[in-house]
Amino acid sequence: MHSSDAGGALAGLRVIDASRVLAGPFCGQMLGDHGADVIKIESPEGDECRGFGPPFVDGSSAYFRAVNRNKRSMVLDLNSEAGRETFWQLLETADVLIENFKASTLRSWGVADPAAITERFPRLVHCRITGFGDDGPLGELPGYDAAVQSMAGLLSINGEAGGEPLRLGVPVVDLTTGMNAAIAVLLALQARHRTGRGQMADVCLYDSAVSVAHPFLANYLASGNTPRPSGNGHPNIVPYNVYQTRTCPLFIAVANDRLFAKLCAQLGLAEMAQDERYKSNGQRVINREAVDAALAQAFAQLDGEAFGKQLLAQNVPAAPILDMASVAAAAHTEHRQMVVRRDDYHGPGIPIKLSGTPAAIRRGPPRLGEMNTATAPSER
Repeated sequence: MHSSDAGGALAGLRVIDASRVLAGPFCGQMLGDHGADVIKIESPEGDECRGFGPPFVDGSSAYFRAVNRNKRSMVLDLNSEAGRETFWQLLETADVLIENFKASTLRSWGVADPAAITERFPRLVHCRITGFGDDGPLGELPGYDAAVQSMAGLLSINGEAGGEPLRLGVPVVDLTTGMNAAIAVLLALQARHRTGRGQMADVCLYDSAVSVAHPFLANYLASGNTPRPSGNGHPNIVPYNVYQTRTCPLFIAVANDRLFAKLCAQLGLAEMAQDERYKSNGQRVINREAVDAALAQAFAQLDGEAFGKQLLAQNVPAAPILDMASVAAAAHTEHRQMVVRRDDYHGPGIPIKLSGTPAAIRRGPPRLGEMNTATAPSER
């Protein structure tokens, strides 16, 4: 599958992606989208997320296909000496290794310390992804998105006000870790330009989860007050919530006093924006219930779709709540190429657009072990 002949920003870079499931594969796909030659190492059984379905396409789950394009698959039995020897040989010519092996697995291979891999391969950038890191009170424990969401406090602030904690529907910890891993790889490659040496990048789910607990962690550190779920509301900004109109719900995200005055003017509540109780965001947060009650009453009389467009025309952030079918069909999604339907591959688009070295979907997700067969692609 070739959508462009452009090499991409990372053309010439060889990546061995020995990770599985989501965070590591997402990192590898990001590098592959921008031109890296990514070889995905799989066990004879394959990455288990090939089975995370239905739906399935060509025998692999949509889940797997969404994070493994622009890769080739090589099956290696790393429990065997022959498989490990092939793996080490691949690293001799690789620029980057992405892996999420258990530390105990590495020790069983004779690697006492993960840092020893870059000692053996001095130019290699080794991106090690774990649940909690390899040391500390939780070191070497396995990490799973929902469990780390829970342990990092994300469930405690998600959900309806007064309700039970709720898992974020999107696997935000795995995806954030994958993005952090890609950033780590690029930082280490930049350092290698200067020093001539690679290094290990230690990226873990727990650190990533704590880092995105914003602004709740920062609020706690500043105030000592433990945050609780607040539904669609924002702990630091009012109005920032869903309001039910006569026809549909609208999300309103008014982040400054000027926008609040515009919103009030459009709602026929201009005097509210001059009231000392509501004039500044700080006062609106203190008087949140009164603000929300007044706005809810005004919104309830309006046609949501038409009024939302009217607000946007005045640069007031307003958005209908769309389902995935609507997002996939949206004109702007198509314009930004954020859904790809090409040949036999349907999946999410590429969010980073570079003007000089654009990313490209050169191939769809790999068949398990395609590089082990006689018909494997011959390209680097």
